[in-house]
Amino acid sequence: MTEQNEQPMDEFLDDPLADPDDALARLTAERDEMRDKWMRALADAENSRKRADKDRRDAENYGGSRLARDLLPVHDALTRALDAAGEEQRTAAAALIEGVELTLRELSNVFTKHGITIIRPEPGDKFDPTHHEAMFEAPVPGTVAGHIIQVMDNGFMLHDRLLRPAKVGVSSTPAS
Repeated sequence: MTEQNEQPMDEFLDDPLADPDDALARLTAERDEMRDKWMRALADAENSRKRADKDRRDAENYGGSRLARDLLPVHDALTRALDAAGEEQRTAAAALIEGVELTLRELSNVFTKHGITIIRPEPGDKFDPTHHEAMFEAPVPGTVAGHIIQVMDNGFMLHDRLLRPAKVGVSSTPAS
């Protein structure tokens, strides 16, 4: 052993006034402090692991939200094209209409595969500000205030997050 290693031990042994209970109390306090630091480090490591897992899951579920948001107008355009086609156009351009229908169906399947759902409010449904965007408010006789009277655009959800609210008109209290 070196002199450095022996010296603290020698000091303790040579000091007749040193109380072994004080030394034990000091060592116990030091042990408790080290145990506390160790437990905190373990808790920090566990919290970091949980945070990394959550970040990974969020990246998997919501990483493509910008792309999904960019595809919503494509869905809207295909839906409007089919809605605008009258019976005459459907018979004259049956193959084209069928192609648009197949494209819309395939896009809808891709949406479903990636957790995108369509919010389809109906007139008479109660207005929900978490899923609907009020484009206008009008007093319409025979309706209940706060209920949807017209739907302009469907909304979309990505898993549990709103991609785009449904655009609706809402009934207000009719004027007396």
